[in-house]
Amino acid sequence: MIGHMRSFARPFSDETDVLDLYLHGYVSSRFVNIARSSTATEEGLSVCVAASHVDGLVMALTPNSHSYNYRSAVLFGHAALVEDASERLYAMQLITNGVVPGRWQGTRVPPNNAELSSTSILKVTVTAGSAKIRSGPPSDDNNEKTDNYVVGTVWTGVVPVHLSFGEPVAGPYNAVDLHPSYLTEHISDSSMLPESVQ
Repeated sequence: MIGHMRSFARPFSDETDVLDLYLHGYVSSRFVNIARSSTATEEGLSVCVAASHVDGLVMALTPNSHSYNYRSAVLFGHAALVEDASERLYAMQLITNGVVPGRWQGTRVPPNNAELSSTSILKVTVTAGSAKIRSGPPSDDNNEKTDNYVVGTVWTGVVPVHLSFGEPVAGPYNAVDLHPSYLTEHISDSSMLPESVQ
């Protein structure tokens, strides 16, 4: 599911505030149906949502010491269907612009009745969360690191992993000659790679 963190009640909040997670899903998906049946309770459906991002392949002296450099987060909370029309549109715009900033305004909006009736928005009220990060070089056993033969014959280090965007490919019925500026700006901004996480 595609999601984005923000607060409808506090639209100017930032990532330092307590935020809700909005999830976009098909109206009859299993997860949405379970959440729909759970909205009779005050809190909603108990959920755990996890996300991970790999930053590098950690290549060590021994197979057991290989790893990944990564960032991960787990959120715990309660999911409920968003019924308020204004909040649903807010969440749909938030999620769409979370994929590519400015995309919502670059489409035919607002969604028509058929689109609105086939799409559900779940709001996860976060009650707890945790994050874990691994960065840096391999961490082999000291006995291995002092073995001159092993150190002299086995390459160790980190292979950075980067997400990159390619040149946009027009759809089969596209009639617009130029790529929208919000799209080229997003691709350009995303192509400026930060210092690799090692």
